[in-house]
Amino acid sequence: MLSKPKSRKIAAMLAFSGTILPIAGLHKFYLGQPWWGIVYLLLSWTQIPRIASGIEGAWYLLQTPEQFEENFNLNLGGASTTNRIANTSSTSNPSPPVDPAQIGAIADALRQLDILRQEGLMSEYEFEQKRRQLLDRIA
Repeated sequence: MLSKPKSRKIAAMLAFSGTILPIAGLHKFYLGQPWWGIVYLLLSWTQIPRIASGIEGAWYLLQTPEQFEENFNLNLGGASTTNRIANTSSTSNPSPPVDPAQIGAIADALRQLDILRQEGLMSEYEFEQKRRQLLDRIA
């Protein structure tokens, strides 16, 4: 299940079920974030996971399919829906190699991402996804 592309609708359904069921966090396990799932389970006796689950369910549905793919299906090893579409079209690799002169700009972008993460405006998972994307452009 971890290597298959995740569905935005199933993730949202599992998140919304956390607002009704006595346990919350099933969507975190589904999306491959087991530590967050455990935190939700441990806090299930409070209202915090229920509220967070409702917000995350809405967030999943408000994302475009491409954004969801980028956030949750990027590092699967297999071809995700976005990759299959890109491979069937005439478009080249979405992240072409970077000119060595642009490495400084990528380093600055990494510093800005780290600041967003430290200020709590970006989750660790989102930071890691964006960091990998930027570093992959160098290689």
